Order: sequence, then C-alpha cells, then structure tokens
Amino acid sequence: MQSPCVARCGLNDDDYCMGCYRHIDEIVGWGKASEARKAQICSKLEQRKTDMVKSENSAILSRAKWLEAEARIAEVDDSSV
Repeated sequence: MQSPCVARCGLNDDDYCMGCYRHIDEIVGWGKASEARKAQICSKLEQRKTDMVKSENSAILSRAKWLEAEARIAEVDDSSV
C-alpha cells in the first residue's frame, strides 16, 4: 500500500501530521507495518482530517521527534519478541 504522505509535513501539538493526518509513530513505523496495519491507519485519516481541519501547522517534523518515535516503536517491537 502506498504511503498517504503528501510531502507537507507539519506536526500539531499532539504529534499528528497536518499534511497526511498520521501520528508520528504511524509515519515512522509505516515501512515496517503490515498491509493490515496500513489499511487500519488509512481508514482513520478522513475522520482525522475532518476533526483537525481548523488546526494549523504548529511545528515542522523534526529529527528529534522522529528519533523519539523510532525509540518508542523499537521498544514495542522488542517487547513483542
């Protein structure tokens, strides 16, 4: 499944991208996610867009936030082994 990224990254205060409406953890984990997980994420995007339409970009996706999300995902992966 193709990524819903629209190359307009900007995270709100809750770490949701205001371009594609995915959470930073969903963005970072996309490459390793199963097709079922990707479909689950995509099924939520239209409602998130509706809910967030009045929000504005409050930050640019930063390397630090990316690394924090990678660490959280690695912890989950490690605990499931």
